[in-house]
Order: sequence, then structure tokens, then C-alpha cells
Amino acid sequence: MGSSSVVKMEDMSLPSLFDKARKIHLQSSDDSTVDKETLRKGCEALQHCEEMISKLGLFSTNETKQDITTTNLKYILVPFYLAELIEKTGGHDDRIDILKLSLAKLKEFISFCDAMELVPEDELEASAQGGQNAVVDRRAKKIARFKRQRAAESKLLELNERKERRGRSTRAAALSSPADTGDDDVEDDDGEEEREAWLTTISLAICKALDLMEMLKKEEEMLSAIKEKQKQEGNVEISQAILDERAKTVEDWHRNAAARARYTKPAVPITCATFAQDVLEGRAKVSQAHDHKHQPLMFGPASLVGGSITSERERIAAQVFQPSHRMPTMSIEEAGLKEMEMMNTWQEQTAKMIEEANSSWHTEKWKPRAGGGDDDEDEDDEAAQDKARAFDDWKDENPRGAGNSKLTPCG
Repeated sequence: MGSSSVVKMEDMSLPSLFDKARKIHLQSSDDSTVDKETLRKGCEALQHCEEMISKLGLFSTNETKQDITTTNLKYILVPFYLAELIEKTGGHDDRIDILKLSLAKLKEFISFCDAMELVPEDELEASAQGGQNAVVDRRAKKIARFKRQRAAESKLLELNERKERRGRSTRAAALSSPADTGDDDVEDDDGEEEREAWLTTISLAICKALDLMEMLKKEEEMLSAIKEKQKQEGNVEISQAILDERAKTVEDWHRNAAARARYTKPAVPITCATFAQDVLEGRAKVSQAHDHKHQPLMFGPASLVGGSITSERERIAAQVFQPSHRMPTMSIEEAGLKEMEMMNTWQEQTAKMIEEANSSWHTEKWKPRAGGGDDDEDEDDEAAQDKARAFDDWKDENPRGAGNSKLTPCG
């Protein structure tokens, strides 16, 4: 910075310096492409604010937030604004030093807010507990902090809208009635709302500062570990070493895969739909040999040339332009002839069935069987008649009850 600019800042009042630095801070928060020179000007303005606050003695260690005037409340945010701007000005070479400076300002801001009784009690309790249930406590603390941050943002929006509405109504009332109407009440309301707005802004800044502190601590630990490893390995770039290691791993993997490919051969794909269905339904195994008769037609280069396939390479080349659907096994004429043959067979079978249905055994004439069958039947009839006659004669000779004693039994 030039001497003229330093003199110019020294001549500015504390409110002007704070407003200028606050505008730069808001600009850096909304737009991440703010140039380094603007950020340095903001840091310089905030440093001058710190010097003036210290010289004027605006804050005392034995005060609380109730003792601080509304006009001076906003100056509590100076260390927080300075920490955020410092964190954004650093480069890659001096990143660790920048992080340390930013963390120091954040700790100063949190300590002062704690002395002013502005830090929530749950944050203090979580810090005091230490390592007991660290993961659970950290999660609960983050959730509570996020809720407070959302509530503070909503409250600030509400206060700004209320202030704008009051300003519009005040201007409208001034235009309609030039006489003084309740100016003291309006000033009191503005003062209370301004104090509430600054306290809410400080609460929001505390939430952001705690989150930023955790993030910067992790970044500092990571950069310190990387720097320590670089010292141990002779200032070799860690990223390049990791890339070389990964490249070597990939090359070894490809080399091993190429070596295995010479000894491994993929399984022959199943090209028969019937055999594939048998495999799916468990009637056959993939390892079983299946020589199906319906080979699909070849439409690849080998079929165009007209030569026979003599090698595995030619077989693969011949399958390049294979269709995605199954090809027909006969022409339309062949299919028509096959269907005609089936129809003729069906008609013959139908005519035979109709003929058998119309015929009956009682309508047909009796035809003697060859081989003298009538003589045998006559002999059977005569034998049956002789047997019946002999039985009748025996019954005549032996009437019913013959042979029984006619004497009455004696007592």
C-alpha cells in the first residue's frame, strides 16, 4: 500500500472505516472472484479499525452485552471479518501461515463473545466435555448450530423487511402530514430493532466462526502432515508420487491380464435356442456338448467371399455382421408346400373317421369265417344238450326227499 492511501485511511473515522471494510467483506462473501488487492484493502481497513477501537477503549473486560451501546455493538464483528478476509488472501505457498493468522483472529472473536456472554451455553458445554462421546456430541452440536444459523438468517430478513416497511410508511406520513407525529416513538423503535439486528448478526457470525475454525484446523493438520511427509521424502511432490504409484499399479494389472489371456479361452456361446432353454430349465448343463443341426446362416465377410471358415479368426470375422434376430430355416414356397402336405394328411384322416362313424356292425352282412368254424359250434351245442338231458334223467330217478327215513324218532 502507498503512503497516500495509508494517510487517507488514518484520516477516516471509525464508522467510515468499518462501513468500507464491511462492504468489501460482503462483496467477497457474495462473489468469490474478488481480486487480492481489494481483499488487502479490506484487511488494512479492519486492522485500522482494531487500532482505533483499542485506542478509544470501546470495550472493557468487565462489561457484558447489556453494557455495550447499540452504536458500538457492530465493532465486535471486526475480528471475524478480518479472519475471513485473511483466509481468502493467502496463496498456496504460505497457506499454513495464513491459516494460523485466521485461526488466531477467530479465537480472539470467540473469546471476546464468550466474555460478553454471547456464545450459546451448549457450545461451551460441548467444548468443556472434550473427548467423551465425541462423535455423538459433535453431530448434535452441528445440528444445533445449523438450526441457530437458520433462525438468525430468518430473523435478519424479517428485521430488514420490517425496517423497509417502516421507512416507507414514515416517508408517506411525512409527505401527507408535515407536522411532527410520533418521531420519538419511531426513533425508539429503530434503536431497538437496530440493536436486535446487530445482536442477531453477531450470533450468526459466531455460528460461522465456529464452523470456519473446525474447517481451518482440519486443513492446517492436513497441510502440516503433507509438509512433514515432503520433508521425509526429500521434498518430492506427493501428488506426483501418488500418480506414479497408481500408474504402475495399472500397468502391472494390464500386463498380468495380457499374460493370462494367452492361456485362458472364453467359453463358446450357446447358439441353439432349444439347448439354451434346456440349460435354463435344468435339463442340461452348459458343459455338455451339443451338436445342433440348425446352424444359423452366416452373413459376415466369409459368406460374402464364399470361402469356408478354416480358423478361429475367420469364424470371429464372419460373425461381425450377424443379425440380431433368428433367421428362417425355409423359404416361403417350402413353407407353403409343407402346409399343403399337412392339410392333405388331415383331410384323409378326417374322411376315414367320417366313414367309420357312418358304418355299423348290425348293417353289415354276416360272412362265415374261414377254417370250418360252424362244425365246432355244432359239436359244442350237442355236448351241452347231452349234459342237460343226463341231468334231467338223474332228477327223475332221484326225486326230492328220496333216501330219508320215514320212521318217526322214538323217545
